[in-house]
Amino acid sequence: MDAGLPKTERLSGTTAVAALFEHGKHGQAGCLRCKYLPRTEGGPSRIVVSVPKRSFKRAVKRNLLKRRIRESYRRQKGLLTRPWDLLVIYASREVLPYETIFADMTELLRKMESADNKQFTEND
Repeated sequence: MDAGLPKTERLSGTTAVAALFEHGKHGQAGCLRCKYLPRTEGGPSRIVVSVPKRSFKRAVKRNLLKRRIRESYRRQKGLLTRPWDLLVIYASREVLPYETIFADMTELLRKMESADNKQFTEND
């Protein structure tokens, strides 16, 4: 499997994101919250990452956290057995190390796969 994150694996466009917010399930694992929706039209899983400006005023910190989240997803996207549309939101108010984000992404992807289209929460 290719370990890159090409443009075809990045979620964009107002209709796709609106459908994710309207019909998607949600969950949380550690410092990451997500909205996810199984894709009906095949293709690779797609992801979009968000770090709130309210929590991190400086773009440098927001960009650092987005890079860490995308990298942890890129290295673990093989855990997904079917295509998904995925929005990941950074929920912590402090800059956490890459290892923590990586572990939370692992937990998030595993919960998402095992949820079998059921909503999950942090208390599962």
